[in-house]
Amino acid sequence: MIEPHAPAPPGSPPHRGGSGGTAAPSVPLPVREGTGRFLVLAGVFVCAACGLVYELELLATAAYLTGDSVTQTSVVLSVMVFAMGVGSLAAKRLRRYAAAGFGAVETLLALVGGSSAMALYAAFAWTGDRGGVAADGPRCLLAVFSLVIGLLIGAEVPLLMELIQRVRRQDAGGAVADLFAADYVGALAGGLAFPFLLLPFFGQLTGALLTGAVNTVVGTALVLGLFRRDLSRRARRLLPAAGAAVLAVLAVTAVLADDFERAARHAVYGADVRVALRTGVQEVVLTGSADGRTLELFLDGRLRTSGRDERRHHEALVHPAMTGPHARVLILGGGDGLAAREVLRYPDVRRVDVVERDPEVARLARRDPALSALNEHAYGDPRLRLTTGDVFERLRRAEQAAYDVVISDLPDPGVTAATRLYSQEFYGLARRALAPGGRLVVHAGSTVSRPRVFWTVEATLRAAGLRTAPYRTAGHGTGDAAGTSRTPRDRGFVLAARTPPALRLDPRAPRPRTLTQASLTADARAASRTRVRGLPPSTLVHPRY
Repeated sequence: MIEPHAPAPPGSPPHRGGSGGTAAPSVPLPVREGTGRFLVLAGVFVCAACGLVYELELLATAAYLTGDSVTQTSVVLSVMVFAMGVGSLAAKRLRRYAAAGFGAVETLLALVGGSSAMALYAAFAWTGDRGGVAADGPRCLLAVFSLVIGLLIGAEVPLLMELIQRVRRQDAGGAVADLFAADYVGALAGGLAFPFLLLPFFGQLTGALLTGAVNTVVGTALVLGLFRRDLSRRARRLLPAAGAAVLAVLAVTAVLADDFERAARHAVYGADVRVALRTGVQEVVLTGSADGRTLELFLDGRLRTSGRDERRHHEALVHPAMTGPHARVLILGGGDGLAAREVLRYPDVRRVDVVERDPEVARLARRDPALSALNEHAYGDPRLRLTTGDVFERLRRAEQAAYDVVISDLPDPGVTAATRLYSQEFYGLARRALAPGGRLVVHAGSTVSRPRVFWTVEATLRAAGLRTAPYRTAGHGTGDAAGTSRTPRDRGFVLAARTPPALRLDPRAPRPRTLTQASLTADARAASRTRVRGLPPSTLVHPRY
């Protein structure tokens, strides 16, 4: 606790801080006392906003690169909060040199925090796992940045407390209240600025660099403007020089950010990137030739569609579910139009409703020559109706018994953001939307590389009151977001209905190019051999993936 000092007797030397918490001003301030307090609290506000932006940048970058947002959020927050405590304790030794210490901390924090997003992306692009998920190197770097940024943010508090007490002595409770009020309001400003200003207008890389520049300018200006006389002659030279050097590094990096992003994108996706855009939902990248044969569609760094073997996937997803009534079909996800292409091959289909969360994916499916050729211009068919928005909410609003077939063509359940779309509650809504005799088919991931995930999906469907028929199809393995590794060798599916569904192809229906009844039966037997028994269902409040 900070204890106030008694007034110094006349003629005694000025107090310079030390082990006591509240220090009298060591030298006169260049402004009035009230103005000085306002400027210090304004500096606290800006520094707190920058600190929270760094934290959110780490979380957003980690979630984008790894997809496991729950784990990464836990790692970043826990390491950072721990480091803040350690940094606060370590900064006690610097209170005697509070002004110089605070200037040095802010300069270093601006450099580390401002460059963090770019460093993480570089580690992912050039050293990441070739399976589309970040390897140990990027994950370790994430922990290092969380630790260092936490240490520096924690060191701010005791130094700022010392500085605010040098402006005007007050009781410890009042000083703490003023300091943390400015700190928390600044955190609110940073938390709102990140999603509504920095990300949409500057992007992750430039947004972090800009935040570092603001941090440098404010921290250096506060120390040199108010507490210059507290600095040694050497510190007066070094602090502005260090601030200028950091600003120069950040500025040069910002100028080169676009070139860096292109180089990193080529390292991740290859040199034949045709489309790369950041939507309000995700990053969308299209690579390959314009004829669609080598097309690859990546969503947030993960391979979603490959022209080399997508037909094998979508035929296996769609055709077993179309055996039976299929006049009204609902496709959840599938904005690329490839599942719709297979459904629209059936002439007795009257209506196909596609629900896609990202309108830009649907726009590309309509207008990109390669993707529209691959989906055979499915969006030009008058039977298809597109709805963009949240898939869960759209299914929640669906009328009871509205569809004969529901096709779930969604991201893998292992991606944290998609786990609620593989929950018991979600499948309960899908069951309600099915007409009598209707069928639901779900893309459930690999039965070989992730059998627990696959069979958890199957157990969740059964818990929702549906009978199931699991099966899989072999894949050729294609290059993914990181370049050289292969996608899972198989893709697993679960066909579900209120009564035990027959896993067969209708001999009167359009014949798939890659799927036969014999291969479907054999793949169902192969899937059953990977069964993991006794798995509990996944729910909204207790996700199991």
